[in-house]
Parts: sequence; C-alpha cells; structure tokens
Amino acid sequence: MKKYLFLSLFALTLSNFAFAEIYKHIDADGRVTYSNIKSKGAVQLELDPDVHTISNKRVRASERNGANKRTSIPEDFPRVDRNTQSQRDEKRRDILFNELTAEKATLEQAKRAYTEGEANPEVYKTVDGKTFRNVPKFEEKMKNLQAEVDSHQKNIGLLQKELDSLK
Repeated sequence: MKKYLFLSLFALTLSNFAFAEIYKHIDADGRVTYSNIKSKGAVQLELDPDVHTISNKRVRASERNGANKRTSIPEDFPRVDRNTQSQRDEKRRDILFNELTAEKATLEQAKRAYTEGEANPEVYKTVDGKTFRNVPKFEEKMKNLQAEVDSHQKNIGLLQKELDSLK
C-alpha cells in the first residue's frame, strides 16, 4: 500500500496537470488517500507549481546571484549588528581555542599511556611458576590505546580546521 502511495505521489509531483487540485482524505482507520477528485471530508492541498516544475528556461544572472524572491531573507528575520556578531565570533574562537588546548593536553596523556603500555607487556604465570606473554591481551590493549591517540589527533585536526575557518 505504501509503495503505491509513494508512486502516486511521485507521479503527481512530476505531472504538470496534477497541480490543478489535489485532495487529501484521512479515513476513520487513519489511512491517507490523495486524489484529484474531491470527496466528503477531503482537504484541498495548496501546492506551489513553480517549486515542483522542471523547466529548461535559462536562469537570469540576477536570480543566480541570490536576487530571486524565493531565496531572499524575510524582512522580519532577526538580525544582529556587526559589533554583536563580532563579539559572538570572538567568544566562539576563544571556546574553540580552549578546547584545542585541552585536546592537545589529553593527546599527550594518551601518547604517554601508549608508551607505558608498550613498555609493559601483558604476562601471566602458570601454576608451576613459569611466566608467559599474553600476546592477544597485549595486542588488544595496544589497539585500544592507539584508538585513543587517533581519536584525539582527529579532534585536534577538526578543531584546528574550525579555528582556521573563523580567521
């Protein structure tokens, strides 16, 4: 049922003739039906045909540069003066810089933990007192320590990229 509903909606959006009148009806069981024929309890949908129409018309340069009325900023859209925006950008820069500094310190700790982990191999003793290396446990430990280092290095790269975009 959903497949047919999707296909019918898809066909309606592609058809230039379907924009005349489309009605939506929800029955007592909650099933939704779309039709071009008005029925009792159906609500007419208001579709903007310009949004759904594909055209081969050339777009004027003024429309490409954002002068199109559809993409213009509404008059009542909240605006911030340049000084306030500058203060916000500076605060964001400070926050990112503090995060970057903390992340670099955490990376150094992770690198120390990795070096210490490398120096201390995992061992186990048998009942008769012999000592053996537990290679799988050591490899798992080193894998986790390396993932920690990689994670901090990635975070540093992303923070630095974000800071660079603010300059």
